[in-house]
Amino acid sequence: MKPILLSAIACPKCHGGLQYDEEHQQLICQSDMLVYAVKEGIPVLLESEAQPLVQPPITQE
Repeated sequence: MKPILLSAIACPKCHGGLQYDEEHQQLICQSDMLVYAVKEGIPVLLESEAQPLVQPPITQE
């Protein structure tokens, strides 16, 4: 995703910035812990289509 496009879009829920996960083709909102899909290069920025962000548990050593 082009950096200029990423700087122009925001999370539809909180209007905050999004991070692009190129490997999984998705946009991540860390504030709301939501993931938005990117389908055929087009971000699907619908709150109703967002999935919860699943992060691996933090292990303590």
